[in-house]
Amino acid sequence: MKVTTKRRLIVVGIFIMSLIAMIALASMKPPQPKRPSVNNAPLVETMTLEPQTVSFEVRSQGTVRPRINTALSAEISGQITYISENFVAGGLFQANEVLLQIDPTDYQVAVTQAKALARQRQIEYEGAKSLRKQGYRAESELASAEAALAAAKSSLVRAEKNLERTRISLPYRGMVREKVSDLGQYVNPGSRLAVTFAIDTAEVRLPLTDRDLAFLDIPVMQTLSGDAVFPEVTLSAQQKGQPTYWQAKIVRTEGVVDEASRVTYAVAEIIDPYQRNQTLIDTNATVLPIGTYVSALIEGVEMQNIIKVPRDVLRGANELLFVDDDNKLRIEGVNILRTDADYAYIDDVELTGRRISLTAIGSPINGMSLRTTDDPPATEEQAEETVIASEEAQ
Repeated sequence: MKVTTKRRLIVVGIFIMSLIAMIALASMKPPQPKRPSVNNAPLVETMTLEPQTVSFEVRSQGTVRPRINTALSAEISGQITYISENFVAGGLFQANEVLLQIDPTDYQVAVTQAKALARQRQIEYEGAKSLRKQGYRAESELASAEAALAAAKSSLVRAEKNLERTRISLPYRGMVREKVSDLGQYVNPGSRLAVTFAIDTAEVRLPLTDRDLAFLDIPVMQTLSGDAVFPEVTLSAQQKGQPTYWQAKIVRTEGVVDEASRVTYAVAEIIDPYQRNQTLIDTNATVLPIGTYVSALIEGVEMQNIIKVPRDVLRGANELLFVDDDNKLRIEGVNILRTDADYAYIDDVELTGRRISLTAIGSPINGMSLRTTDDPPATEEQAEETVIASEEAQ
């Protein structure tokens, strides 16, 4: 009996020692590293809305056209005996430069005859006037002589005018757009000779919608006062494969709404488009040929307390993705004042200080959780609480 009891005590002792050894070894095992928490909420970049003063710009387009365009026609008949070397398509000419001349021989003869007749009628009138004073002529005879003198003087004026019309010139600096007649050609009154235009200024008709006009400080019709201030315009076009720019200015509107397109045309003026004015010439300026199709950027009005956001953050026509203080998503509509290629402009100062998401979200849902790039990093305690909560959830 004693031997059996002793053996039992030995076995129990060995078991207890083994258990103690296992506990000791378990306590010496390094702690298992904590698993990092995983937050699957979408990460977005945010922007805080702030009002600012915005200078609006309005875009339009049009074709450069001459301010003065002339269809040149003959006023008398005859053969063209002289043409200027500038009388070619694209030729530049000065004001009052003779471009072509019609044979003046017949008209010089007519002037000579008219002068002779006028001298004769003058002598007859003086004689009738003298005799009338002496009582040898009736009043009717003096009146007849006076009428004949007036008719002779009128014929002289007409003959001299016709002689002037043999020399064809224009009262402005310009360019020949189209040459119709040539040397040796016989022309009659009304025969087309050429098409020319002035080069001191050029114009561009710019179509503007009613909404565009709301952002421009221009009158609906031409003003008669000289103190009106019209907006500046920057014109642009491709020349030789490179973007080129010119400065212009709105000078008037046409005062009517086009019935087909429902737009109003504003007219921009370009000074010296061919750079021929030596006193104003800019060595860096580029010629703007008539007929060039240009884009126009018109200086608009200035407005205060306008919120400007990137155009691509708009969802639909007028919705923004707001991020509240709890990083929850809120989809709300806003009052869009105007949009352009780059920005949308919001007229609602009450949105000041609120955050919007600049990052596109595939399927946004109101109230969904978000992470933002401006969130502060989590502390160790917060990370541990997240781990514990995650483990408890498992």
